[in-house]
Amino acid sequence: MTEKPLISIEALARRYPRHGGGETTVFEDVWLPIAKGEFICLIGHSGCGKTTILNVLAGLDQPSAGVVIVDGREIAGPSLDRAVIFQGHSLLPWMSVMGNVAFAVNSRRPDWSKDRVRAHCQKYIDVVHLTGSEHKKPAELSGGMKQRVGIARALAIEPKMLLMDEPFSALDALTRGSLQDEVRRICTETEQTVFMITHDVDEAMLLADKIVLMTNGPHAKIAEIVENTLPKDRSRTNIHKHANYYALRNHLLDFLVTRSKAFTAESGANGYDPKKPPIVRPGARPVAVETGPPEPGHAVSA
Repeated sequence: MTEKPLISIEALARRYPRHGGGETTVFEDVWLPIAKGEFICLIGHSGCGKTTILNVLAGLDQPSAGVVIVDGREIAGPSLDRAVIFQGHSLLPWMSVMGNVAFAVNSRRPDWSKDRVRAHCQKYIDVVHLTGSEHKKPAELSGGMKQRVGIARALAIEPKMLLMDEPFSALDALTRGSLQDEVRRICTETEQTVFMITHDVDEAMLLADKIVLMTNGPHAKIAEIVENTLPKDRSRTNIHKHANYYALRNHLLDFLVTRSKAFTAESGANGYDPKKPPIVRPGARPVAVETGPPEPGHAVSA
């Protein structure tokens, strides 16, 4: 990364007091630059501190060490520059779709008139395909529609960083797939910077520009950063047809199943530097091309 990152996670650590004395270090020495417009997915086993890192980015938790810099300023608490979409929709049940989105916009733009706020909210309600449902209350909406309201509300405040904590995990497969497509379309069109936690390898491959792999906790670190080698115009219906699909998927699964457990023991021998975790680009192996029968006197490799 040559240009200055929009977000810089530097030497981040989180420790908790241990019963009986001492401390438990969930993660430590986490370094990660995020460029403007990048979609980052963080993957790792339970206990490696994924949600805690997201909460620190949101300003909802304080690190034990290290800092997070956003657009040149250190995070010191929650801010409307950072919007969070949680696993649950977190809507205000007594407000309509329009009311929930407008509540966030009014907080961000207190000087705007009611008409301007309504027009701005309508733009993002339309973006998530909820046109016609503006006056419905959350109790009248399906689970997928509620998450769409949450996405519209987050995008409507036009944050510098969108944080998502497994926002589709509680939805059925069809609804989840539809929302994944919507989020990819919206974030690509708006060049929204996104930091997302997921346990779903296929979801990360579809959405992310880079997939960050965490080692197992305690003392978790970033093991490597995987650049997505699939085409930018990928979709759920064609992602499996690309040559790099299985190479990328197998690399991610191999880390989660095998390499994450052995990483700590092997990192010293590999010259691992947590400040500069390795960047890898898994790709399909080239296919041998038949060029005709071998010339006389030339051996054929097995």
